[in-house]
Amino acid sequence: MVTRALLAGGLVAALGAGVGVWASSDDDPSPAGSAASRQAGGTSAAGDGGASAAVAATPAPTRSYALSTTPRTIPAVRAHTPARGPGWKPQSARRVVVGAPALADEGRLIAGELGLAYAGQRSDVRAGDLRLALNADAGANPESYTMTVRGGRVTISAPTDTGVFYGTRTLKQEVHGGGTAPEGVVRDQPAKPQRGFTLDIARKYFSPAWIEDRVRELGDLKYNQLGLHFSDDQSFRIESDSHPEIVARQHLSKAEVKKIVDLAASRHITVVPEIDSPGHLGAVLAAHPELQLRNASGVATRGAIDISKNASANLLDDLLDEYAGVFPGAYWHLGGDEYQALTVSSPATSYPQLAAAARARYGSGAGVADLTTGWLNDRADTVRAHDRTMRVWNDGFFRGTSVKPASDLVVAYWTGKEIGARPPAEYLSAGRKVLNYNDEYLYYVLGEPNDFAYPTGRRIYEQWTPRVLRGTTPVAARYDAQILGGSLSVWCDLANSQTQAQVAAGIRVPLRATSQKLWDAGTPPLTWTQFTALANRLG
Repeated sequence: MVTRALLAGGLVAALGAGVGVWASSDDDPSPAGSAASRQAGGTSAAGDGGASAAVAATPAPTRSYALSTTPRTIPAVRAHTPARGPGWKPQSARRVVVGAPALADEGRLIAGELGLAYAGQRSDVRAGDLRLALNADAGANPESYTMTVRGGRVTISAPTDTGVFYGTRTLKQEVHGGGTAPEGVVRDQPAKPQRGFTLDIARKYFSPAWIEDRVRELGDLKYNQLGLHFSDDQSFRIESDSHPEIVARQHLSKAEVKKIVDLAASRHITVVPEIDSPGHLGAVLAAHPELQLRNASGVATRGAIDISKNASANLLDDLLDEYAGVFPGAYWHLGGDEYQALTVSSPATSYPQLAAAARARYGSGAGVADLTTGWLNDRADTVRAHDRTMRVWNDGFFRGTSVKPASDLVVAYWTGKEIGARPPAEYLSAGRKVLNYNDEYLYYVLGEPNDFAYPTGRRIYEQWTPRVLRGTTPVAARYDAQILGGSLSVWCDLANSQTQAQVAAGIRVPLRATSQKLWDAGTPPLTWTQFTALANRLG
């Protein structure tokens, strides 16, 4: 034990101030500085000389550490095993090393954020190392990770690079929030596999830099999806090669979108595009008035494309095929909401051309809702060829139709206010998978029209869970596995009501509260006051 004390003392001297002596090792649980460690170190009685004095002068651990406390992060970690020790602080001379080339991006990112040296793939071990590693934990949640702080070093391991990335987000928050990553072991994973933020860039232009800032923010909060709604009645906001005539003057170039998509991918975020149809197509129709839906009196129907015309389908399929190359992620939003032909008392009377097309394609008993469902199924066929998983707004699914929506369409449930509204349990009991966009809690609508109110983080944090799909009432617990996750959404109905900076400030706390409840739907470990204080401290 004299040798051990000498080594410990020498290591402290070599590393300098701030490193400290860890409290125990696997073979000696005694806290540093305890009576047991002093006795084992061979400290002699006062007054001895010669050899005894040399022993007495031997450096020995003198500090003792309380058990570490659970790190405070957003979202909160799911489990932490405390230990005794000084924890870990970044220092410029310390290294980030990786166990596999696939972790180079994660290693370089966290090294830059914490002011460490990125050393690449190494097998040697040095004091103060942060090591990132892939493990062979077959069957584990691919977004799970383990972070061990022990012996002056940190190891983050996970079955995938995504899990490792989330571990680095936890470490970053620990250091920024308290200066030190506490000793012990974090074991963490999300409750829901899809955790999103949706941004309406069609009705309001957001600069690429603003969107990139949100991507970085989302990554640090462990979100994994960014929805971009870029086509609506007001504008079509992304450069198009197939139909440049539909694009707004102020728009994102494909190069700018690629930069956003690449940045998102580096943060393990998938960008989910939405070209809403057959409604909300006003910007497209402004350039193609011949495809505008008109009623029996010849009056144009706002935002609605005439789905009885083959040219309408061809135009939409051109766009879907084009943007599949711009957005390579696994998900696609087909829209499908608020087709105005179905909001009148008698769709067949008001839109005889749609009724005739329905009968011609699906038989004498078919109606406009059947034709609309068939339209979405056809667009799903186009997107499915690009190997995407698709979602459709819940008011794009209709009761009593002979044509049924494709079985692989996920329900994006946002409202229960539409004509013929169907409660969430109807979709769930039929076996559908559902995403939670609840407009009661998760809709940030600029200008607060139509009785919308800006969401408060407190209501989300204290009241909402992914099972609260409509209004304020949760669905039965037996459906929990079918609810894939959810999304906080910004909709720009009154686009000039807020600046970009005001939107960023307004969604800041709701984003953090939603992150917490998608990562862990249970009662949060912190009070609301503690949570907001933590959010302010973490920045």
